[in-house]
Amino acid sequence: MKSAVVLFPGINRQRDMMMALEAGTGIVPLSIWHTETELPDVDLIVIPGGFSYGDYLRCGAIAGRSPVMAEIIRAAKRGVKVLGVCNGFQILVETELLPGALMRNAHLKFVCREVRLRIENNTTFFTSSLNKGDVVSCPVAHGDGNYFASDDKLKQLEDEGRVVFRYVEGTNPNGAVNDIAGVVNRQGNVIGLMPHPENMIEAMHGRTDCWPLFEGLAAA
Repeated sequence: MKSAVVLFPGINRQRDMMMALEAGTGIVPLSIWHTETELPDVDLIVIPGGFSYGDYLRCGAIAGRSPVMAEIIRAAKRGVKVLGVCNGFQILVETELLPGALMRNAHLKFVCREVRLRIENNTTFFTSSLNKGDVVSCPVAHGDGNYFASDDKLKQLEDEGRVVFRYVEGTNPNGAVNDIAGVVNRQGNVIGLMPHPENMIEAMHGRTDCWPLFEGLAAA
């Protein structure tokens, strides 16, 4: 799988993500600067975590209106796979590629710790190497990860199996409704999640729970 990672001012997890993508797919990912108006021919576009534009105005709001995002929206509509992690998830919500909103953490504090995630949907391009119901450890680091959607939208997400990741065992770090940690669009090619799986794939991370997510990208 050929992939590319999008870079914005303030993004700081791009190297972690690129290393994880290369390890999983065997192909070095390309980098895309936020001012680009043409995209390379790739199978997967990843928007990593960090603090694009210093989280001014609203997390992901400025990045969501950058030139490259207009191209990514068009690519997603063509079926190109898109993955957003943490700030990347916020950006995908701002562009309405994914539904809902990501609000301030319920306790109004930045959180940086390990959580437990349950795989709710293992039919996506990012979860196909795991089983539905599997639980993995994964770190989070965010101040605005409190996922919210209207009652109607929540029912639709749940009924359609579009909740991909859910916090379990009392580890919800932000107050997200229904313990939602990640969702997928109706077409199945755009996924966003708040935790950082790229930081739990090798022994030096302390655990390798999230390695199957990246290992499975090649098969996807």
